[in-house]
Amino acid sequence: MEHELVGLAGPGGRWRPVAVGPFALLAVVLALLPIRPVWLWAALIGVVGAIPWLLGAAPDARRRRPRPYWRLSADGLERIGPGGLSMVSYERSRIDALALTTGDGVLTVFHRFGRTAVGGMTSMGLEPLAVFVTARRLGIPMHILDGEATDLLDPALDDALRVPGLDDGDPAGSALPRDHATEKRLLDQEAALLAAAHEPPSTDTVRAAGGGARGRAGGAQRLDTPEPLPSRRRIVLLGALTALLGAIMIAKIAADGTGEFGARLAAGCWALAAIFGVLAARRRLLRAAQVRWTITAERLLVRVRPGRRREAQDLRAGDVAAVVVGPGLRLDPVSGEPRRAELAALAFGHRLELVARLPADGLDGFQLAHALDDHGYRVITPATRPPRRASYGLEWLPEIFARVPGGRLVVAEGGLGWADAAGDVVVTMPEDRIGGIELLTIAGHAWVRLYDTDGDEFLAAPLSALRISRTDLRDAARRAGLPVNDAEYDAYLSAAFHSAVSTLTDTSADPEPATASVTSQSAAGQDAGPDTGQGTEQEAAARRGDRPGEHDFTLEASAPPGPVTAPGALLDAPRRSRAGTYGMSVLLCQAVALLGAVWLGPELGGFNATASWSVPAGLVVGLVGYWLYDRNRSQLRVSSAGLAVVTRRGRVEWDLGRDRVGGVGIDEAAERMPPLVVWSPSGRVLRQVGFPLDADELRRACERYGLPWGPPDDRPAPPPPEL
Repeated sequence: MEHELVGLAGPGGRWRPVAVGPFALLAVVLALLPIRPVWLWAALIGVVGAIPWLLGAAPDARRRRPRPYWRLSADGLERIGPGGLSMVSYERSRIDALALTTGDGVLTVFHRFGRTAVGGMTSMGLEPLAVFVTARRLGIPMHILDGEATDLLDPALDDALRVPGLDDGDPAGSALPRDHATEKRLLDQEAALLAAAHEPPSTDTVRAAGGGARGRAGGAQRLDTPEPLPSRRRIVLLGALTALLGAIMIAKIAADGTGEFGARLAAGCWALAAIFGVLAARRRLLRAAQVRWTITAERLLVRVRPGRRREAQDLRAGDVAAVVVGPGLRLDPVSGEPRRAELAALAFGHRLELVARLPADGLDGFQLAHALDDHGYRVITPATRPPRRASYGLEWLPEIFARVPGGRLVVAEGGLGWADAAGDVVVTMPEDRIGGIELLTIAGHAWVRLYDTDGDEFLAAPLSALRISRTDLRDAARRAGLPVNDAEYDAYLSAAFHSAVSTLTDTSADPEPATASVTSQSAAGQDAGPDTGQGTEQEAAARRGDRPGEHDFTLEASAPPGPVTAPGALLDAPRRSRAGTYGMSVLLCQAVALLGAVWLGPELGGFNATASWSVPAGLVVGLVGYWLYDRNRSQLRVSSAGLAVVTRRGRVEWDLGRDRVGGVGIDEAAERMPPLVVWSPSGRVLRQVGFPLDADELRRACERYGLPWGPPDDRPAPPPPEL
């Protein structure tokens, strides 16, 4: 059908153990029985413990049956069973409207005889945006209601229960209610989808999709989720070692004799530990999946590892109108049921149909959205809260701010002064009292910091409050000989210089500095005829009567230093954070050593004897293990050429040039530990730094090397000039 939405459903079947609990209990009961001979006793325990896995491997148990799923189409809302038959059906002609409650996320069907709560959106495998868009395309009214499905009252009781003055609407100036905000967000996303489906792509998008010479989307870009910890090989090894250890201990108990009840009880515990250890390893192995995206201008290839090659999702770029990146759904790897996901991608076609659900749980949402946008795809993201602005107060401001309204900062008489509205200088600070003038960018605004001769800061204020522009203050202070520092402006000049000189350098892969020969006549702009391709430069010089090399000079220009090679500051994690991580690693290893001594002590000579060597071994393992990790920890490099994250061994994780950095700061909008983020000049988040850093040290480094601190926007208003 043209407009059809199919809910997310898991595969029909896979290899899994059958009835692990009952057979594990049976194995424990057999271990407690005094069965003779002992080899039969041990064999029965092993066979009963392996029966669930043998039953799961049987062909009948692995028969693939499609799971039931929900479908919204022109026929209505249906739940399709394994055989393709309709298990539950709400015909389109009987549906008056659909409603989604924000409190519990339940989809409700309104019909002529009342209402029916169908079920939760997550359990149905449906996304709110997909249902909203599909229902409106089918002509079904869609409502967003604040509350839960149980709060919906009989329409006949609405007027009787209405409270005058309370349900008349929200007061003026208040924020939108939750249902209005949700419906507005869905309408905005639908409008963006309509624009992506019907508007022609821009010239830049077409050039990027075609792999232009200067486009950033020329090659393929791969995004992978982090490697699971522990790795899949270690999980398999731990599960196999658990089963092997249980089998060895049961065999040892059988060899020593099972006449005492304590020995049989220990064997039952070992059998139970082996069975559930293998089961836990299997569950952990299923959850240790890795998602791999391969993004090109021609197609999207998404694969879940481990998985079958035929299960990889391959989408052509021409079939995708827009990609919605945000919270969504995923399949639980153990149960196969839909679950909430922090990040997912919905690919919509040009008829606003849902083309594919692309798993993205575990990826960095910012990197995924920017990678798709760089390769020419239209990306739609839900509205998010603006980041909290960097708080900078006005410290040690002179009282002249309040005494002279409308005044402004000026450079006069070899120092700084405060002039009134008429232009007369009221207060003057001589040059010998000024230790330094620092210009910087904070939260998108130009600020100035004044230091005395001792290096102490006595004034910090935005230039808009001082009624002077950044250029005027910098140029006037430098003409007057005042110590002024504008690291950001100097970084821009350096980048502009290298950009201008790069046209004279050799663009080949030769690492040697490029040289360019320019004649003095060409430099002076004298007459020169066009090159006809006849003769060499020496012959041309001979025809002009010049000696070779008489008026030539050579300009040597090296490539500009990058964020990794440019001089800068290398910021590391605080010592307190590293010491705390060291301590947690050692305590965890000590706890494992003590638990192992308690569990295995009776078999290895007693608790004291086992703890005498396991506790020191745990201490050594904790110290050495974290040292191996800590010696290659990540560090942030701040320089005038940009930002980079490098390891102590020199591996570059990522780097950003100065022209791509619009701001650096702490994003406290997320409901988790405030991460350090890097914004682009347009306000998008480019990178996140996962390891802890000292915010004050980072701010000082950014201000020193000309990187703006705070989000690059102009929404926060500066304080009034008169305070």
